[in-house]
Amino acid sequence: MKEDDVMSELYSSICITTVRETVQKLFGIDCAGSVNPVNKPLIDLAKAKLADKAADRAVLYNPDAVALWLYQKYTDKFTKAMLCSDIAVPMLSVMPSVTPVCFASMYSGVMPETHGIKKYEKPVLTVETIFDTLIKNGLKCAIVSTEGDSISKIFLEREMDYFIYDSIDEVNKKALELIDEDNYSLIVIYNGNYDSRMHKFSPESVEALAELDANIDFYSTLVEKIKAQWKHHNTIYGFLPDHGCHAIDGDCGSHGLDMQEDMNVIHFYGINKAD
Repeated sequence: MKEDDVMSELYSSICITTVRETVQKLFGIDCAGSVNPVNKPLIDLAKAKLADKAADRAVLYNPDAVALWLYQKYTDKFTKAMLCSDIAVPMLSVMPSVTPVCFASMYSGVMPETHGIKKYEKPVLTVETIFDTLIKNGLKCAIVSTEGDSISKIFLEREMDYFIYDSIDEVNKKALELIDEDNYSLIVIYNGNYDSRMHKFSPESVEALAELDANIDFYSTLVEKIKAQWKHHNTIYGFLPDHGCHAIDGDCGSHGLDMQEDMNVIHFYGINKAD
C-alpha cells in the first residue's frame, strides 16, 4: 500500500517509513530539501522534552510482528511499555508486510519499489539508510540481532558494528552491555521470538503471548538501563515492530497481506533528557 492510498478508517496514518527521517531530525541532522513526511507526534514530543537541543543517543528495539490489534485486545499486557514510554503511536506498515521489506522501509525511509526489496528475500540494501547518514555525520552505529534474520543481513557492508548471536537471550544481554559501554549513538536491536511462536501456534496462543510478554519485559528493562546509565545523554528510545499478523487455518499465524491485522502496528517512543 502506498501512503497516498491509506484508508483513514481502516489504516493507521503514519507510515513506518517516517522512522528514518524523524530520528535523523532529532539528532539534529539537516534534512533540508527533503519532502519525506516525519512522525509529527515524536517531533512534538522532542520539542516538549528537549526544546531546541538535539538527541545524541537512540536505542530502537524491533520486536517482530506486534500488531496494533494485539495492543487493542490485550492492552493490559502492554502496561509496562506504556509506563516507560512517553507516547504510543499507531503506525502503518508497507506491502508486502513481511520482515525484510518492512525493516528496509523503516530504516531507509522509502517504499519497497524504491529500496528494491519487494518480497521475502534478504539482499544487502544499496540505498542510503539511517545508518549511512549517521556514519557520514561521524556517529557510531550498532546492530544487535540473531543470525540469519533480516536485520542481521540487509544492512551489512557498512562501517558499523554488528553483534550477531544464535539466541535472543544473547542478543538482549549484549544490548544491555552496549548501554553500559556507551560507545554508540544508535543501537538497533531485533527480537523475532513472538513472530516465530505466532507462526507455529497462532497469534493468540499461550506460547505466542508469552513471547509478547517477554518482548515487553525486555523493552522495559532496556529503558530502565538507559535511564540509569545515560543520565548525561539526550536519548530517543522506542519499541518499533515491523508488521502485524493474523490467524490462519490450522491454528497457525501469518502476515504479508494488505489487511488491517497485518498493516497496523503499535510503536512506543520515549525521550530521556540529560540531567
